Amino acid sequence: MTTFKVLGMTCSHCVGFVTEELEALPGVRSVEVDLPTGTVALVADRPVDPAAIRAALEQAGYELEEPR
Repeated sequence: MTTFKVLGMTCSHCVGFVTEELEALPGVRSVEVDLPTGTVALVADRPVDPAAIRAALEQAGYELEEPR
């Protein structure tokens, strides 16, 4: 499982857009979004390229928070 924070999500529609984009990535089995915290948990059959995650989120109109 890979967990990361997404910036810009404000409603259930946002959750749907993020989920749809991430589930379309090769190997992704499930996506769980916690809207109040902006946290996304992604389960995949194999490691997913962080650049692909970032691109999918940007395609949906959101931003991957940089690790501190």
